[in-house]
Amino acid sequence: LASLALGFVALGCSNPPQPEIETWQQPVTHWEEVWRDDFDGPSGSAPNPTYWNVEVRETGHNGELDYNTDERSNSVLDGGGKLVIQALKEHYVDASGAASSQPYTSARLNTQGKVEYAYGKFEARIKLPQGGRGVWPAFWMLGNDIDVVGWPECGEVDVLEMGGSDPFRVDGTLHGPGYSGGNSYHSAYDLPSGNFGDDFHVFTFEWTELGVRWLVDGQEYYVKTVRGMEQSGHRWVYDHPFFLIMNLAIGGIYDGDPTPSTPFPQQMVIDYVSIAQPKTE
Repeated sequence: LASLALGFVALGCSNPPQPEIETWQQPVTHWEEVWRDDFDGPSGSAPNPTYWNVEVRETGHNGELDYNTDERSNSVLDGGGKLVIQALKEHYVDASGAASSQPYTSARLNTQGKVEYAYGKFEARIKLPQGGRGVWPAFWMLGNDIDVVGWPECGEVDVLEMGGSDPFRVDGTLHGPGYSGGNSYHSAYDLPSGNFGDDFHVFTFEWTELGVRWLVDGQEYYVKTVRGMEQSGHRWVYDHPFFLIMNLAIGGIYDGDPTPSTPFPQQMVIDYVSIAQPKTE
């Protein structure tokens, strides 16, 4: 996303580079699923701890205004095969009774140390929030060497992020050494009609040794190749395992802070997340 809890800078939208026109060079016709979460479980239960770490921490990075909790009011299975990440307009109160200065609560989940893969088809079916200024949902990935090399050297992939001011548009982005923040490689996809909060949509990121591409509902909208990046003088760092992150941030540099007209609660509803790799005959 957008950014990382360790103080990383997210996609800045001022004067971004124009997307380069590149061609997807390594189509994969047969994928074999290697991991999947359908969020099955009783209503009111937590996300599967075998897969997901639920972060508890004050954000404050990139100007975000939400406190991430492990409360079921912020992340919960609905009993019908969906995970609901919910942002509320409230101050988080810890076990000692101390209240956070952050005026919103939300949730952020990651698979670090649990589900990490290099290359493949990374996909999620998600119904994004209805929108409103300051609402910032994201499904993204970070290199699993982040604790060693730091960010952005580890690489970051934003499979999707949406600013609530434009609920019909999502961005796909790469952050890496020399191309992070406002200098990132990215492009946007606009729905032909309606908003991403009206229904579920499938967000896909395909990643091979030659390049990466983004799709919405099976429609490709951005491609970045190793060759194209190297010709631009930047280093390709997408050659090692990455872990997944899902979160619903409030406020920050991506879409600004909420206004009195921004409705709460806001929900990001995830139907499934899956990872597939090229099938070998």
